[in-house]
Amino acid sequence: MSKVKDISLADQGRRKIEMAEMRMPVLMKMREIHSKKKSLEGISIAGCLHVTKETAVLVETLKACGAKVSWSGCNPLSTQDDIAAALAKNGIDIYAWKGVTQEEYYWCIDQTLKGKPQFTMDDGADLVFTLHKKRKEYLSSVIGGTEETATGVHRIKAMAQEGALKYPIIAVNDAETKSDFDNVFGTGQSALDGVIRATNILFAGKNVVIAGYGHCGRGLTSRAKGLGANVIVTEIDPICALRARMEGFAVMTMDEASKIGDIFITATGCKDVITQRHMQSMRNGAVLANAGHFNVEVNAADLKFISKSHREVRPENEEYTLRNGNRVYLIAQGRLVNLAAAEGHPSEVMDMSFANQMMAILRLSKEGKKMKPGVYEISRDQDQEVARLKLASMGIKIDSLSDEQLGYMNNWQEGT
Repeated sequence: MSKVKDISLADQGRRKIEMAEMRMPVLMKMREIHSKKKSLEGISIAGCLHVTKETAVLVETLKACGAKVSWSGCNPLSTQDDIAAALAKNGIDIYAWKGVTQEEYYWCIDQTLKGKPQFTMDDGADLVFTLHKKRKEYLSSVIGGTEETATGVHRIKAMAQEGALKYPIIAVNDAETKSDFDNVFGTGQSALDGVIRATNILFAGKNVVIAGYGHCGRGLTSRAKGLGANVIVTEIDPICALRARMEGFAVMTMDEASKIGDIFITATGCKDVITQRHMQSMRNGAVLANAGHFNVEVNAADLKFISKSHREVRPENEEYTLRNGNRVYLIAQGRLVNLAAAEGHPSEVMDMSFANQMMAILRLSKEGKKMKPGVYEISRDQDQEVARLKLASMGIKIDSLSDEQLGYMNNWQEGT
């Protein structure tokens, strides 16, 4: 069973999936190995991740390896309808379409749980929350799960600290081959891509304000600087703020930045980063976008409150005319700009993220029943294996330590 917007889009979606497969050699190598072994034979998985061509490669890899998969999107605006149609046509139980209401969003998650999954794969933890708060009757069948993004990891760690988490979840986001590449290079490129698609604005010469200087913020600042922007960072963490300044970026409060910024992109994972008082002091023509998982960083309700009118001027671009006469442009309703206004991260970085997802599920299928409820890290060995496979796919060789070098590195007695 599936519910998608338009099944006739399946052939278009299939072409995109095939293009993604070509750019995801690590995950495809894993498909080749584990589909022969049927390593996931007989297990059921419920997934709640952005429905993109890259996610489709992961879903079809899980299926090829023997798993029974049901899927929903993890954001109301991030589903690509042609990809959802292609998955449905390939026999995947998928419940996803772009523009779902909040009620439809959770209905879709509910449908994926009806098969009583043994494993969950989540992005933002809405599936995990639904299981623990509203569908507790399905919890007894769950062995383990994975979490894809930083926001979701924060949420499940909070659950674990309170003793509320009922099964083990592997924090895929925290793998270096995920956070140092997907979050930095993926978000940096795809979020700016979303802003440009929605506005066709020139970054060169603009004051671009990036809220947050974590992995995602660092990627955004780097890419904006590369396009010729004057980049300003706002932060609440003194170490991150100091790092941003030492790396050449202006650092100030949002109150200060709001007066001089032309383009604002939030990447904090927190609510109310840009609110009414900031919007009222912004320049005429300011652009607001969010690269965080939830639509709470830019307070859209505040923007509506201080506006006398608004209209859609381009797809995923709403123009708000404030009572003071200035116009402010909100991209994708304040939702994930890289997925709502563009196509998400490039396949090459998602290759590593989803290879980690695949390895995590393989681990859980073997060890999950012995693991206590809690949040688990990706092992260093797995991280390095993903990196090695990626380098090999790029035709890159690196050095290795000799036995003598290994002995030196592990010997505390040899000095000057």
